[in-house]
Amino acid sequence: MKIAFVCYTIQKKYLADSVQDEDVLLLEFLKKKGLDIHREVWTDENVNWVNYDLVLLKAPWDYHEKIEAFYNWLDKLNNLSVQLLNSFKIIKWNSDKHYLKDIADKGLNIIPTLYIEKNTSPQFLSFFQQLNTEKLIMKPCISGGAKNTIVLTSDNLSLHQKNIETLLESEAYMVQPFIKEIETAGEWSFIFFNGIYSHCVVKKPRIGDFRVQHTHGGTIHAVEPDELFIETAKHFVDHFAKGCLYTRVDGIMVNGKFLLMELELIDPFLFLSYYEKGFDNYFSALSKMIAENDLIRKSTFQKEKMVNKD
Repeated sequence: MKIAFVCYTIQKKYLADSVQDEDVLLLEFLKKKGLDIHREVWTDENVNWVNYDLVLLKAPWDYHEKIEAFYNWLDKLNNLSVQLLNSFKIIKWNSDKHYLKDIADKGLNIIPTLYIEKNTSPQFLSFFQQLNTEKLIMKPCISGGAKNTIVLTSDNLSLHQKNIETLLESEAYMVQPFIKEIETAGEWSFIFFNGIYSHCVVKKPRIGDFRVQHTHGGTIHAVEPDELFIETAKHFVDHFAKGCLYTRVDGIMVNGKFLLMELELIDPFLFLSYYEKGFDNYFSALSKMIAENDLIRKSTFQKEKMVNKD
């Protein structure tokens, strides 16, 4: 089976000297395991995708900056009947953080979220009241890496008003209460492969910041979470990430309760180097899914052969 290992056109803003390049390490690991796998950039128009039996999304980190092109690329692969991991349907759903409403509607715990649709004029003072908070976080519904994320208070609202109006001319935004635990306890990331828990890390922002991404100076710490929290994280996987090669469940612990921030199903950093079996767990899950797919294809071929024979 020939596999495309899909990444992005490398940009310095997505890199950090403090963290190893997981994409390079994983690709070399999979090659050493005997897979016929090749790095491709999703925006490269010279790639003949039909030459691949499987397209594996690893790090298309700039997709949110070119979302219409990304959707067109997904449609192209789908029309070519090229298998994609994670699936087309799930990737499209997960690309827009309106999906958090679907999760909340299932009764699962998320950070309370309100939405500001494109070309609307929000009444922010009512948001403070609805979310029962003195500080808000505002960020795009389609985004990554803390892009255009704004911290709002009643005191600084007027300073950001004109910028917010400009931003809303281009896209929809979401608003959440600022959770103070992000600055102290940090953000938890639970990693699952093919629905099975692998490992967990806590990401903490640098002093004076709230952004936990390592590209913004955040730090990463391997942890052994309580089994209860693993089961809680798995509920999100079971309900919304079935059949996914990888799932990262990001959230915050507030008063002993796990609240979901994001369900990462497109391009998450998987912290494979922070757990002894991280790379092996990824490979085992991928190998199992490849084997299952081969059985399905063989079964379909046999059925078609019988029909044609009749």
